[in-house]
Amino acid sequence: MKKYFIAGILVWAPMAVTIWVITWGLGLLDGVFGSVMHAIIAIFPQQFAADLQHFRELPGVGILIVVAVILVTGLLAINFAGQWWLKAWDKFVNRIPVVRSIYSSVQQVSSTLFSGSGQAFSKALLIRYPHADSWAIAFQTGTPAKEVTSKLGEGYVNVFLPTTPNPTSGFFMIVPRAQTIELDMSVEEALKHIVSMGSVPPNNSSGSTSLEPPHHF
Repeated sequence: MKKYFIAGILVWAPMAVTIWVITWGLGLLDGVFGSVMHAIIAIFPQQFAADLQHFRELPGVGILIVVAVILVTGLLAINFAGQWWLKAWDKFVNRIPVVRSIYSSVQQVSSTLFSGSGQAFSKALLIRYPHADSWAIAFQTGTPAKEVTSKLGEGYVNVFLPTTPNPTSGFFMIVPRAQTIELDMSVEEALKHIVSMGSVPPNNSSGSTSLEPPHHF
């Protein structure tokens, strides 16, 4: 019975976690668009507003609306007219003092993460954490800003150290390049290795990557 129970968990756990993550993301977007829809519904006359409110409260309608809005936005964003409107929207948002800092930061992060040419998670590295006698897998995310480089000097890299088993949270760190070890495993393999708490070995685990620590720390 124990063997069958564990086998069942191995089948359902990945599916359940995947569905939970997707549902959480769509639910978050549904809440944002839902607030906008409530504001739009309030504009209509009372008889039409009641019908729209009943339609909005149907199970699954919110998620379908979110998916449709995302698809339509993506369709418009890849043509010339849509790009013109996006540029006009960016100019409008960047004129708002508080909003522009948040909007531009999120825009740059999302563009870097979802763009194939970005520097996000370019390499899997070994770094010393949380003390000199232990190692952790981190991801190189680029090079330090010019002001940081002017204070620390050359030879530093930006890394993101994810937590286990939830890799969406973690620590941003600036570490000396000489005190890191580049791994042969891909970013995807390293991420699986982290999420599984080391129980899932990478495909190239039989490789000859040297784990000899640097001479200076």
